[in-house]
Amino acid sequence: MLSASVTPMASQGTAAERDWVADLRAERTGTIEELHALLLRAARFEVSRRRGALPHVDAAALDDLAHQAASDALTAILAKLDTFRGESRFTTWAYKFALLEAGVRMRRRAWHEREVMLDDDAWPRVASAQPGPEEAAETHEQLDRVTAAMRDVLTRHQREVLIAVALDGVPIDVLAERLGTTRGALYKTIHDARRKLRATLEGDRR
Repeated sequence: MLSASVTPMASQGTAAERDWVADLRAERTGTIEELHALLLRAARFEVSRRRGALPHVDAAALDDLAHQAASDALTAILAKLDTFRGESRFTTWAYKFALLEAGVRMRRRAWHEREVMLDDDAWPRVASAQPGPEEAAETHEQLDRVTAAMRDVLTRHQREVLIAVALDGVPIDVLAERLGTTRGALYKTIHDARRKLRATLEGDRR
């Protein structure tokens, strides 16, 4: 059962003090099951925190999302044990994986039945839709420069990705799934697009 009133850190106690890394590497009986239970608690907390985004999804489906997130988090942790440096408690480090996975699954579910429109003509429409008489001339000029820069210096893919994320609010992980790519690749696309736009706009002001 999901419960938003219980924080994921509440179960830490003495369990956080054990040498989780050594136990996991030694594959000691019950260690993985114990870790999964802790991750599930964290995932359920995050799902409960975000459940307002999915008002029509029943509790059983939400709990299934939490279980999936906990399992994915466990897999990621086992693959990255060597990256744990002991700068925080192991459970604190591990909980972050569960919270991240739960957040990703909730965002994906929220967009499950929504169409992602990759339309590189969206920005000009948004710019032209701004109220005319009330807008200051400087704002119009800035919009015109940005629109021209997007058209002239960005590739079609860069425009589509930037518009989907920046204007349409598509979560980066959802867009990566729809495009069959990775979050890292999309972050690089957005970074390169913003760098091009910044360089062009700063050049225009000189």
